Amino acid sequence: MVEHITGMLALIGVLSLLCQWVGWKLRLPAILPLLLCGLMLGPVFGVLDPDAIFGDLLFPIISLGVAVILFEGALTLNFKEIKEHGRMVTHLVTIGAFITWACIAPAAHYILGFDWVIAMLFGALVVVTGPTVIVPMLRTVQPKSNLASILRWEGIVIDPIGALLAVLVFEYIAVTADPTSHVLYALGLTLLIGFGLGIITGYLTGLSIRKNLFPHYLRNTAVLTIMLGIFVASNILQEESGLLTVTVMGIWLANMRGVDIADILEFKETLTVLLISALFILLAARLDSSAMLDLGWGGLGVLLVVMFIARPLSIWISGLGTNLTSKDKWFLSWVAPRGIVAAAISSLFAIKLETVGLAGASSIVPLVFLIIIGTVVIQSLTAGRWAKFLGVKEGSNEGLLMFGASKFSRELASLLISRNIKVILTDNNWDSIRKARMQNIPVYFGNPASEHATNYMDLSGIGRVLVMSPYRQLNPLVTFHFQDVLGVDNVYGLNNADIASARHQLSESYLKRLSLFGENVSYAKVANLMAKGAILKVTNITENFTFERFKRRYGETAMPLVYLTKEGQVTIVSGLEVMNFPVGIELISLLPQEAQDEAVIQRAIDEEAERKAKAIAKAEAKAAAQAAAEARAVKEAEEAAQRAMDKVRREEEALAAEKKRVEEKILAEEKIAEKKRLQEKVLAEKKAAENSKLQERALTKKNEADQKRLEEETLSEQENAHKESEYKENTDANSDDKKDDK
Repeated sequence: MVEHITGMLALIGVLSLLCQWVGWKLRLPAILPLLLCGLMLGPVFGVLDPDAIFGDLLFPIISLGVAVILFEGALTLNFKEIKEHGRMVTHLVTIGAFITWACIAPAAHYILGFDWVIAMLFGALVVVTGPTVIVPMLRTVQPKSNLASILRWEGIVIDPIGALLAVLVFEYIAVTADPTSHVLYALGLTLLIGFGLGIITGYLTGLSIRKNLFPHYLRNTAVLTIMLGIFVASNILQEESGLLTVTVMGIWLANMRGVDIADILEFKETLTVLLISALFILLAARLDSSAMLDLGWGGLGVLLVVMFIARPLSIWISGLGTNLTSKDKWFLSWVAPRGIVAAAISSLFAIKLETVGLAGASSIVPLVFLIIIGTVVIQSLTAGRWAKFLGVKEGSNEGLLMFGASKFSRELASLLISRNIKVILTDNNWDSIRKARMQNIPVYFGNPASEHATNYMDLSGIGRVLVMSPYRQLNPLVTFHFQDVLGVDNVYGLNNADIASARHQLSESYLKRLSLFGENVSYAKVANLMAKGAILKVTNITENFTFERFKRRYGETAMPLVYLTKEGQVTIVSGLEVMNFPVGIELISLLPQEAQDEAVIQRAIDEEAERKAKAIAKAEAKAAAQAAAEARAVKEAEEAAQRAMDKVRREEEALAAEKKRVEEKILAEEKIAEKKRLQEKVLAEKKAAENSKLQERALTKKNEADQKRLEEETLSEQENAHKESEYKENTDANSDDKKDDK
């Protein structure tokens, strides 16, 4: 049995490491392989049964593990840092957390029928996101720097706040679930002991650290031991108050002035990685898969409320009064994966609540795991495409991370920053970091390869790493770490290796990468040059001032470092390849004192040569001007003669043209006169013809008139004759009548 338990513990440790490695290699949150591993060992194959193996020790193990996780998370809650990271982060961890809680708790109550107290506890548990799931997702998605900073700091800060909220809700439930206690009294005592012991212990621990009461090698162990001791003592004084105590203690230490907790955080991170990994495998192995399936459509409905109602509502309300665009808010609305802290605390609380017989407590764990699986899987698969669709991905990875904040690094960083290149300086030396901060250079104090740096350091826009520190033991660690993160070709280092001793200790591939700024350039060489007055200079390489002229002016001791193109691309000078310095770039170089002196001499020589060249050019110009004047006089005489000839020719041409014009005019006038004569002749003939016709017509009319007159006269004579005849007859008749009458 003992061998079986030992084997299971070793198996959990090995699998924890393997799952962390798989998550790191695939750039996924480690929670996914840990969850899959726990489910395969527990519900699927039945290899691991935590209750059977650990028995009564399971609850203390989980309890102590959760205490360490909460304490480590609380150590990161620095209220000053919350203010420094903008209104949005402050709103998200306060207003946003409350809105999320207020949305999820009613959903659990009305959709799944949870009691209100269980629903409130569940809502408090899934408020937290956590850096362990946010940071790997941000590395893959690579959103804009401000969005990555908001999400990362939200995950860091809301961990202890959400945990504190969950602990307070749990304390209330635990007190009200005990029928023998007075609710207000028990709750007040729990809060008093939790806050009181937490503040007192945090203050005394911080005071001991400030006064160096513990030797350095005992400091981390002492803090861990004190934390576990006060956790147990608090639970003895008032049951279930220990988690609140260690959370308050961690928050107090994080905000206490003059207390350096960087080493403690690094130690706690290492311990927390192991605890979280092992704890999550144990918790997943205890998970009843049928209980998760029993949640049915109700569990899916709660997941939809978490993703599509609670998160967008908290983002849009928290974003009021900020400078975030609507696209920024839509992206933030989609990214809120839940992490390991929620799973660990929910499992611990479920065990405790089941012991007091609270109905519905057994449903908390499967529902929390469902929310974790749903948010992590769905958002991990879709966040990158969503960011690309909205146009909020980081546009360029030309930024540089420099390990080593020496004077040389600071001056190089300042030059690059002045040209809008993102630079982060990191170092273990506080004095160097302080000087960099005074120059307004973004910094990270500590080991850049640590877990703390992974969670806290904003690498958005960073594409390459320059290892320029004097720490020979730490340089390979940083190099290998960032080769895995950014790729082998994006990590450069100064040649600090001692070939005699390091050749058989370091890999050939690593030694080949130690060619930053040239194969024989080391930190000692650069530091020595800076101490002797070397300066960094920016030179524009143009068609008139090429790189060859640059080398001629400053000599072979000038050391090219970096050059920038007009498009903002950064090229690191390395001894691994032959460098080409094209026209139109800004070259940043290190000029030793010898190069500066050479430049002075060369500039004087160039100026003298330029003066002589100008004098020669002036004399040549004068001779050329005189020759040009003579040539111009000859040319003017020739032009005058030509103009006279042209004038005579134009006059002759004008006379000929005038003669031709007169002749053409006379000819035209003759033609016009002839034409007029012909027209008059024709007109006269026409007029004569018309007169002839008129005479003929008049004669005809006269003849016709005479004929008519004759006819009229004849007719008149006939009428007169007739009248005379009639008259005669009438006269004769009258005469006869008269005779007869007689």
